[in-house]
Amino acid sequence: MHFLFDSCTSLTVSSFAAVDTGPILEQFGNLIYLAMALCAGYGLYCIIVLMRRVKEKSFPGREAASAFLDDVSELLEKNDFEGAVDVCDTPELWSRAVPQLIQVGVENRAKPIRKIKQIVGEFFSREILAEFDVRTSWVNTIVKSAPMLGLLGTVTGMIQAFKKIAGTGESGVKPSELAADISFALFTTAGGLAIAIPLVVLGAMTQTRISKLQDSVQDNLGTFFDDLEAAQVRGEDSPS
Repeated sequence: MHFLFDSCTSLTVSSFAAVDTGPILEQFGNLIYLAMALCAGYGLYCIIVLMRRVKEKSFPGREAASAFLDDVSELLEKNDFEGAVDVCDTPELWSRAVPQLIQVGVENRAKPIRKIKQIVGEFFSREILAEFDVRTSWVNTIVKSAPMLGLLGTVTGMIQAFKKIAGTGESGVKPSELAADISFALFTTAGGLAIAIPLVVLGAMTQTRISKLQDSVQDNLGTFFDDLEAAQVRGEDSPS
C-alpha cells in the first residue's frame, strides 16, 4: 500500500516537473510589469489631479480671500442677497470652494442659521471633499499594491530559477542561465518600492494641502455665517 502511494506521488511530481511552465511564467512576468506600470501611471495621475483640484478650490492667498469676503459682507449689510450670489458666480470665483459654499448659504438664507450651517457642511463634504477622498483612497490602494506586485514578481522569478536548477539534475546549471530570472525577481521588488515610496511622499503633501484648504474654508465660512446671521436679524427687525 505504501509502495503504491509512493509510486503515485513520484509519478505526479515527475509529471508536474515535466510540464514546461517557462512560457506561462514569462507571460505572467510581463503582466506583472504591465500592472506595475499601470499602478505608477494612475497613481501619478491621481496625485496631479488632486493637486490641481486643491489649487482650483483654494484662493491664491489670504489677501484674495479677505477681499472677496469684504465684498460679500458689504452686500449682506445692504441685504443685497442677489448681488452676493452674483459675486460668487463670477468666472474667476465660481470654481473655488468658499464662493460655492457661500452661494449655497445665501440661497438657503430663509432657514435658521444652524440649518444653513448643516446644509453648507453637507455640500462641502458631498461635492468637494468626496472627490478628494476617492482620489486619495486610490493612491493609498496603489501604495499598498505596488510592493505586493513586486513580491509576486520576486516569487515568480525564483520559481523560474529553481525550476531551471531542478531540470538540470546532477549536471548543474550555469549562473548565467539564472541571471535573468534572479534579475527579474529583484527588479520587480525594486520597482514596487520605487512606485510606493514617492507616492507615499506625494500623498502626504497632497493631504497637507487638503487639510489647509479645510482650515481656510472653516475660517472664511465663520466670517460669512456671522454676516449672514446679522443680515437675518436686520431683515426681521426691518418694517414690512
